[in-house]
Amino acid sequence: MSLTQLPDHGAVLAEVREVRRAGIVRLRELRLPVLTGMSVGPGEGSPGEPRFPAVERLLRTAVAAMGGGTLQEAAEYSLGLAQGTRDWPPADRRRRAAQVYGVSVERFRKNQELMVLGQVAEQLVRLASGAAEQTAADRPTAPAGAEPSVRPRPLTPSHHRMPVRAGGHDRQVTLHVHAVDLLRDIDVVVSPSNTHLALPEPYKSSVAASLRRAGAVRDPAGRLVEDRVRDELRAWTDRFTAPGLPVAPGTVAPTDAGALAWQGIRRIYHAAVAVPRPGTNDYDVQPADVTRAVTRVFALLAEENGRSADAGRPPLRSLCLPLLGAGRGGLTATESFAAVWAAVEAELARGGDWDVHFLVRRPERALLVAELLAPTEEHGP
Repeated sequence: MSLTQLPDHGAVLAEVREVRRAGIVRLRELRLPVLTGMSVGPGEGSPGEPRFPAVERLLRTAVAAMGGGTLQEAAEYSLGLAQGTRDWPPADRRRRAAQVYGVSVERFRKNQELMVLGQVAEQLVRLASGAAEQTAADRPTAPAGAEPSVRPRPLTPSHHRMPVRAGGHDRQVTLHVHAVDLLRDIDVVVSPSNTHLALPEPYKSSVAASLRRAGAVRDPAGRLVEDRVRDELRAWTDRFTAPGLPVAPGTVAPTDAGALAWQGIRRIYHAAVAVPRPGTNDYDVQPADVTRAVTRVFALLAEENGRSADAGRPPLRSLCLPLLGAGRGGLTATESFAAVWAAVEAELARGGDWDVHFLVRRPERALLVAELLAPTEEHGP
């Protein structure tokens, strides 16, 4: 890898995780093209040459740049960089890193570990960025009008098909790594909501705000003509709820998708999982309410398909679920996905023939979802 080409954070993180599994003593056995390329300085040979000592030095430099504290200490134990831990098995290194945070090994594996390794990857990318700036400063200026010689980075895939197993059935799900308003040709998108089913302002960055914004009808100059998602949700609450009173956590309100219909989105299911905390701007979300809401989503799909068949409309088949409650709701990404997956797995296990999609924004969360759906080397399937 040229130092003028910055590495992808997700690719760096994947290789850091490989080092965590194997340990520093087994660097020579690992295929680490990204880390190896990052360890090659200008004029120091090709990335294909064995450079295991240089990779170790690179990792030590990145961890040392974390500034001390529990984050650095946990990173040193996780990777086997702490004194005396070089040859420790991965389970022992993980156990000692969990002790740094005072949590169980399982909780550390599902929560803090990804954060710790993600920060190591972040430091590595920053080191590469600094090296790239230095290399660019030392490079002769190209003649005016000349094409740059730097090759662009390959684009990271934003859609991943993943095999899963539920109740003895082999199935596949799709993981999307992008903003919700980029979804195409999915029948139903689930949107997290509070128990008052009040949508956030469309200029905000949440899933619900993005869907409201994308579902609005605008004139050619971009001016709002009709706030369709908000209007339909208000019509639903006027019909089914008492004025000013919240719905029960786990309630799901269906609406049309407004202008998102042009992208092949047919319905939005608003899942009420966040309970406002009185006197604050915060919410409380219980994992059981998330599971209850997703279970209700599948029941609602079946109900609406029954009415669609009577009306001669095509059935709803595909469904996209974000990490409900993992934003201001306070759940960790692991807690949210575990609660969502509990309902999805139960539905697939009973033979539900749905095309299930999951949606995350950040690559590190995509890696977390992949980890939770896949067997691990220490826990088995």
